[in-house]
Amino acid sequence: MELVSLVILVALLQYMYFGMMVGKARATHGVDAPATTGNEIFERTYRVQMNTLEILVALVPAMMIFAQTVRADVAAYAGIVYIIGRFLYQRSYVADPKKRTVGFLLSYLPLIVLVLWGIVAGIMAMI
Repeated sequence: MELVSLVILVALLQYMYFGMMVGKARATHGVDAPATTGNEIFERTYRVQMNTLEILVALVPAMMIFAQTVRADVAAYAGIVYIIGRFLYQRSYVADPKKRTVGFLLSYLPLIVLVLWGIVAGIMAMI
């Protein structure tokens, strides 16, 4: 479980980094808070942060449940794939949103596996 906790903390650090990138984009492109529109690069940077939050809120409990019911090492590895995918997503989305597919898949597929396999393991444990 220690590795799972460490991966979750790295994912949270990544989210915090994306938040700092939003602040930097605000300053660079002159988008004053609380605005969330006004410059396309800022908007892309902001969307990366928000999209990451949307997935992260599901990833953390999915990793914990999977680690407890199936295998902690596999949960951690899925989290590592997620983190790599999010970095690829961030770079590609900011550069050209049409090229974000690989990063999206690498960050979303691990979540799907964790949730579905976790559900199956939970059901099997009750039978």
